Amino acid sequence: MSVKAVVFDYGNVISLPQDPKVMDELAGRVGVEREKFVSTLWSLRGDYDRGIISAKEYFKTVLASLAVFMDDESIEELIEIDTNSWKNVNAETEALMKEIKAAGYLLGILSNMPLDFLAWAKKNLPVFSLPHAGLYSCEVNLIKPEEAIYRKLLSMLGVKASELVFFDDKAENIAGAKAVGMKAILWQDVESARRELISLGVKL
Repeated sequence: MSVKAVVFDYGNVISLPQDPKVMDELAGRVGVEREKFVSTLWSLRGDYDRGIISAKEYFKTVLASLAVFMDDESIEELIEIDTNSWKNVNAETEALMKEIKAAGYLLGILSNMPLDFLAWAKKNLPVFSLPHAGLYSCEVNLIKPEEAIYRKLLSMLGVKASELVFFDDKAENIAGAKAVGMKAILWQDVESARRELISLGVKL
C-alpha cells in the first residue's frame, strides 16, 4: 500500500543530539557517577513525559532515588540545563519535513515530551507549526511505545498503519510502531531517511 503520511520523533530526530557534556555537567552538579545519573534520569522520566508531574517534581524524584538533596534554586538550574540542551533543531530534518509536506504527503510529529518544553517549543520553534498532526505524550497522558499512542496518531491523520512511515531514534519505539503495522524506521540521519522514503515509493 502506498505511503500517505510521514511522521517524525522530536528528540535526536528533529532536534540535534544532546551534547554529551550536558550529562557530564548535570551528574557533576548532583555529585554522582555519570552513568548512574543518566540511567536514573531516564528510568524515572515516564510520568514527566506523560504530563502527570512537573519538571521540579521529576528532578526531585530523581534526586531522592539517588539519595541526594538539593535546594529549589539548584534544581531549577538542573532543569534549565536539561531543557536548553533539547532546543536546537536539525535544519536538515526540518528541510526534509517541508519537502515531504510540499510533495503532498501528510506530515506528523509523535514525541514523548513534557508540558513545559512543549509550551516553549510551540512558541519558539517554527518546525512545530509544520505538521498536519502533532501528538505529544504530555497532552494525552500516553507515552511511546504504548500501543494506544500509535493508534491515536493513526486516528488523527486518518490513515491506515501500512500507509504511515515513522522515524524514531529508539529501538523500543520503532518496535511499538511496527507492532501496530506502521512502516517504522530507526533514525540514522537525513540522507538515510531520504533513501528509505524513496525506496518506499515516496516521491520527493
